[in-house]
Amino acid sequence: MLERFERAEEGLVKLIGREGADQGHGRRVRLLLRSLRELSRLYGLVVGVRLFLYQKGLIRPNALGCQVVSIGNLTVGGTGKTPVVEIFARELQKAGRRVAILSRGYKKAKAPLKKRIMDRVMLRERRRPPRVVSDGSTLLLDSAMSGDEPYMLASNLPDVAVLVDKDRVKSGRYAINKLGCDTLVLDDGFQYMALKHRLDIVLVDRTNPFGNEHVLPRGILREPIRNISRASFIFITKSNGTGSDPLRARLRELNPTAEIIECRHAARYLTHVFTSERRELDYLKEMKVVAMSGIAMPAGFEKELARRGAEVVDAHRFADHHRYSQQEIINIINAAKHEGAEAIITTEKDAVRFPRLDRCDVPILFLRVDIEILSGAEDFHECISRICFKQSSKTG
Repeated sequence: MLERFERAEEGLVKLIGREGADQGHGRRVRLLLRSLRELSRLYGLVVGVRLFLYQKGLIRPNALGCQVVSIGNLTVGGTGKTPVVEIFARELQKAGRRVAILSRGYKKAKAPLKKRIMDRVMLRERRRPPRVVSDGSTLLLDSAMSGDEPYMLASNLPDVAVLVDKDRVKSGRYAINKLGCDTLVLDDGFQYMALKHRLDIVLVDRTNPFGNEHVLPRGILREPIRNISRASFIFITKSNGTGSDPLRARLRELNPTAEIIECRHAARYLTHVFTSERRELDYLKEMKVVAMSGIAMPAGFEKELARRGAEVVDAHRFADHHRYSQQEIINIINAAKHEGAEAIITTEKDAVRFPRLDRCDVPILFLRVDIEILSGAEDFHECISRICFKQSSKTG
């Protein structure tokens, strides 16, 4: 049942994900798209009313008396947000801040439906503390309980607290009062207006900036493109350093004041999923490998392997955030052996969802990726400086 749902979800994402991808289909698909367009109008109306209420002060965001930096995007999935959250949190921590990352914890393990309903009715949900993935010194939860990205961030940032809760005002208060944090990084927070932001960093994928430019569910936009005017900084991700001028020009029309910074996701090294043994990227040269991923944009990952000299003999793609079973991994190992592959390469985000195996006949490694600034580096460091150091008593 879950596999069927994931296939349907993947098919819908392909249909609405890119401009022109919904053309040339039969009557049933056209009818579906027409229905989605009507739902999209309703969704856009709700988003607009909500934004209006906040902008006019009819709903007031909560101010927690500390620095709050939001990192998010206009679209669903695939902009490469997690490495940007990581670099911001790391730089802030290095500058002397006590940092907490606040995440919703997408696709984390949930309590049974009956218990969730009772908790909401009895208002127990509001009183329950957030899940603390890391308190800034100890890793406390696994990826199933926390979600893929929060666990990954907590693993890579040993001195940064990571908390998970749908109510990030509550988790922010907990981070301040219980963990002594003075800086909050709001993961995927551009649309989260209940908590007052000091800075809004918005990510735009150069390879697919706005999809077909419709809001959900007809397109991949969470809110209309014009709302990027709220951003303090715009990161163009997945850039190669050239060909971004038209996108930059459009972003500048939409937001005349935001700093625009281009960056790319740079592969750094490989790590064995089960032994943590590290290998340099040269390991991939002239090697037959099988690619395996459950991410929003797998093509870029597979191209990177080929760019590093690997011969990708097979590629297994799963739905974003897919949680692997032992049997699935065993089947892929056996298929890799049959193809004569010397290694299976996956992503770091996938690696945190792997079950333990008693034996592994083909080595499985993940590709470690981080952010490299291509242009606007001075703006980026200035941004960090502004966040870390008070300009005056008003910027507290």
